[in-house]
Amino acid sequence: MASGGVSGYAALNAKVRVMYSTLFSQEKLTELYEAADFDALIANLRNSPYGPYLENDKDKNLTARRAAYEIRGRLTHDYHAIIQIAPKQAQMLLTQRLRYFEVDNLKAVLRGIIAKSSWERVQFVLFPLGSETVLPAQEMLESGSMAAAIELLRGTPYYETLSHAMRRFSAEQNIFPLEVALDLTYWRELWQIVNTLPGNDRVQARRLIGTLVDANNLMWAIRYRVYFHLAEEELINYTLPFGYHVRDEDIRAIAAGADIAQVVRRIYPELPDVDDMLQDPQHGLGDLEMALSRDLLRQCRAAFVGDPFQVGVPLAYLQLLELEIQDLTVLMEAKASGIPPQDIRPYLNIHEKA
Repeated sequence: MASGGVSGYAALNAKVRVMYSTLFSQEKLTELYEAADFDALIANLRNSPYGPYLENDKDKNLTARRAAYEIRGRLTHDYHAIIQIAPKQAQMLLTQRLRYFEVDNLKAVLRGIIAKSSWERVQFVLFPLGSETVLPAQEMLESGSMAAAIELLRGTPYYETLSHAMRRFSAEQNIFPLEVALDLTYWRELWQIVNTLPGNDRVQARRLIGTLVDANNLMWAIRYRVYFHLAEEELINYTLPFGYHVRDEDIRAIAAGADIAQVVRRIYPELPDVDDMLQDPQHGLGDLEMALSRDLLRQCRAAFVGDPFQVGVPLAYLQLLELEIQDLTVLMEAKASGIPPQDIRPYLNIHEKA
């Protein structure tokens, strides 16, 4: 395992920049966007860095869901390849960042238990973490009850969090408290790791991870108020009291009924069309979420300019790959459903200028 500093990051930086060069160009993304149908899109992807992952399933009846599952394997592979040669402090951060997908898998399994879904239905919704995961996902799904499923997590990082949240679940029979508890615990632990990093690693990680924390926290607060009509105290309890640009006072202002557009403008003065997006928050939150996603994309690209010997470079690459896979997933689902490209354009990062 490499040490920190220039020598520790030299090999990692070289590897990540080779990986970065394999991300799709704007021209290639436009070509995929304009593919005639799902089969044409998949044929194109087979002749790309995603090809080896799609070879896992050569079935002519490949579905959009299965294809999306397979291409996510590239992100898992690249996380592991980067973590293996990262300096110790970066390794801890990147490992926790990868756990985000395990938390998502856990939430999907819990939803499957509530819906009484079969393993066949849930399996390919999950992120493919392979043998690295601590979740006995199939056993949990087939356990027959939420309490039995959570008991199977004893000895994992999730047991205590879910055991505590089960009290409210049992009273309300609502999965919401379980999901919120998992999310808040995950982001608190990640932010704690960020703040233990030395020097420039901490600066760069705070900027990139902080941008993610801000977007999530802000969208949670707005959704809790607009869609769920949570009381002020409850909304505050279900959000994070820290961030990069989003402060505790911003979340408290939203909880207290402040003008949402005004709060967003104060946090993101360079974000365009905020008033138009949030004139009707119930219909504009999707646009705001995409605007924040594109801001994250720009922050990640900026990490490749300047000092290369810091954790921001691998963090940024992995986030850019995740955003690329998100766009490809939207494209595959749209092509499989016969949805015209122009109808999904607002939900893509593809047309963000490099």
